[in-house]
Amino acid sequence: MKRIERRHLKQNELAQTLAAAREFIEPRRKQITGTIVVVIVIAIAVLGITLFRRQTQSRGQELLADAMVALNARVVPATTTGQNGDIPAAAQFGATGTFATEEAKLIAALPKLKAASDAYPDSQAGITARYHYASALAALGRNADAIKEFEEVEKRAGKDSLYGRMARLGEADAQAHAGQVDAAIASWKELAADTSSDLPQDAILMELARAYVQKGNTAEAKKAFSEVVDKHPESPYLSEARTELENLKG
Repeated sequence: MKRIERRHLKQNELAQTLAAAREFIEPRRKQITGTIVVVIVIAIAVLGITLFRRQTQSRGQELLADAMVALNARVVPATTTGQNGDIPAAAQFGATGTFATEEAKLIAALPKLKAASDAYPDSQAGITARYHYASALAALGRNADAIKEFEEVEKRAGKDSLYGRMARLGEADAQAHAGQVDAAIASWKELAADTSSDLPQDAILMELARAYVQKGNTAEAKKAFSEVVDKHPESPYLSEARTELENLKG
C-alpha cells in the first residue's frame, strides 16, 4: 500500500513539474525560441572561427616549413673536394638542397620567409618567419631593413614573449652594425636592465661594452666589462672581458 502511495506521489510531483514548466514556457515561447536561435548562431560562428584558425595555422606552418627548408639547406663551396678528391656534384651544378655560399642560401630563403611572414603575420608561424627574415637581412648586411622587421616582430609577438625578446637582441645588434651606436647603446642598456627575463645578461653586457668602445666612451666600457667579471664569474666571456679591461687600462 505504501509503495502505491509513493508511486502516486512521484507521479503527482512529475505532473506538477511538467505543468509548471508549461506555464513558464508558454508565455515565453517566442523569447525562448529566439534565444535558442541566437545560441545556435553563436555556436556556428565559434565553430567557423575555430576551423578557420586551424586552417590558417596549418597553411602558415606549411609556408614556414617551406622557407625553413631553404634557410637550413647545406652550403657546399664549389672548391670543396670529396673523399676521393673529386668536387661534389652538388657544389658544381647547384643541386637542389645545397648552395655554394651562405649568401646565396640566404638570398634564396628571403622571398620564402617574406611570403610566410606576410601571409599570416599575427600567427605563431608568421612571427617565427618574420624573425628569421629579419635575421637573414641582418646577416646579409641589410641592417636598416632588418631593424624594421625586428621592430615588427616585437610589436606582433609582444615585448615579453620569447620572439619579442629575441627581436630586441637582433635589433640592437643590427643598430650597432648599421653605425647607429647611440641607438644600439640604448637598446643594450634596456636589455641589461631587464634582469627578470631569461636573456643572457653576460652576453648583453659584452655587447654594451663593445658599443661603448665603438663610441669611444672608455669609462662606460670599463664599467660594462667589469660587471661581466664581477657578476658573472662563470661566464664564457670572462676571459675576453678581462683582456678588454686590461687593454682599456693600458
